[in-house]
Amino acid sequence: MIAGLDFVSYPTRDMARSKAFYVDVLGLRMTTPPDDPWPEFDLGDGTILALLEPEKIGRPFVPAANGIALRVPDFAAAVAALEAKGIAFRHKMDSGVCQMAFFADPDGNALTLHHRYAPEENRAYQA
Repeated sequence: MIAGLDFVSYPTRDMARSKAFYVDVLGLRMTTPPDDPWPEFDLGDGTILALLEPEKIGRPFVPAANGIALRVPDFAAAVAALEAKGIAFRHKMDSGVCQMAFFADPDGNALTLHHRYAPEENRAYQA
């Protein structure tokens, strides 16, 4: 029944600041016009990250606590590039199949850099 993931949306209280973060810091490509009130960013493989201002549609602002994992081909290079841009990672880990580094956008929405390098059966921990 489910064919895939089309988009995920994150809330923001400051659209200009968020757009700058996703374009200038993370290097995502915006797929909508710059003045679009619902900006979207290409995450690759056809998946979109959309930003919204929940308070403008009568909903409370609550940062996303369970974040999205952003696939990177070179984990060390991606971590170093973001640290050079001022990103402070909360935690970094290697599970035996992937490397992950946890951080947040300016609104506190959870994000993860993720690099899978081995098959799942090599996982070092049990869920």
